[in-house]
Amino acid sequence: MEKNDVVSHWVQGSEADKAAAEGLYKLGHYNWSLFIWHLVIEKVLKAKIVSINKEISITHDLTRLAKEAELDINQERMDEFKEITGFNLEARYDDYKLSFYKKADKTYTDEWISKCENLFKWIKNQITL
Repeated sequence: MEKNDVVSHWVQGSEADKAAAEGLYKLGHYNWSLFIWHLVIEKVLKAKIVSINKEISITHDLTRLAKEAELDINQERMDEFKEITGFNLEARYDDYKLSFYKKADKTYTDEWISKCENLFKWIKNQITL
């Protein structure tokens, strides 16, 4: 596969997941919406990594992927990546699910969806082919 095809694959995957996250939100499944938002950010970061001719690490850690993507990241953004990485663990594993379900109320979810949308656009705008 050509580099542009791989980048497009990751971007298209992130956009499809974004639509799924939005649908879950509308249904009131806030914890699962945030889980999918993690995937959105992960995939767009992987597109950025491929776009700079680097190998993608097999990880779901967004802070690590953001560093590998060579993004200019301040501490606030790094903290956002860290929190969003937690959505992957907290929605998936039984010992975290109940506390995350309680945490992911509408207010929390609205705040973090806004942050995810901003990160998604910011990263996507930095992808060059």
